[in-house]
Amino acid sequence: MIETDLDYIVVEGPIGVGKTTLARRLAKSYGGELLLEASDQNPFLPRFYDNPRANALSTQLYFLLQRTQQLRDLRQADMFAQVRVSDYMIEKDYLFAQLNLDADELKLYEQVYTQIVGETIVPDLVIYLQAPVNVLMDRIATRGVPYESAIDEEYLSRLVSAYTHFFYNFEQAPLVIVNAAEIDIANNDEDYEELFNQLKSIKKGRHYLNPLPF
Repeated sequence: MIETDLDYIVVEGPIGVGKTTLARRLAKSYGGELLLEASDQNPFLPRFYDNPRANALSTQLYFLLQRTQQLRDLRQADMFAQVRVSDYMIEKDYLFAQLNLDADELKLYEQVYTQIVGETIVPDLVIYLQAPVNVLMDRIATRGVPYESAIDEEYLSRLVSAYTHFFYNFEQAPLVIVNAAEIDIANNDEDYEELFNQLKSIKKGRHYLNPLPF
């Protein structure tokens, strides 16, 4: 277990980039608590990939309610007890809503979002994993989640662009950008240790290492 003065670390990035894998490994290395978005618990998600137009709003609202409750529980907990590592930030929910909802649905979603999200917890560090669409498609195929087989390159390309735009303008928390295309965090311990050795030197405050040298 590695000591750190970071209390809340978030790993973000598009589908298939490896954010949950990295979050799990970081939580283990720090001896911390893991907070996952639990996509597999959303009953509407397989329906969304099968028919996005008909199921986008229900999918987004479920995620919004689920994630808001998780963060509410986190806010009420002792944030100084141990480091928390999460594989999502609540702002990503609105990013997906903008991508998937039509104008009327987005207006309804925004009303719900404003009512229930409230004040968010600002991470001590955000790690943004990025990779090109072809790499993401290969990784999605490799992990073999049945309903993800419906994800196409056009949708993934729009998602990658949305993430790029979001983090280009991101100033709410210290940000580290990692090129995840050339490293294998899941299966290569050397890749993970090289990344972790750079991350563990980061202290609270504003640190911008964009991108890390991989």
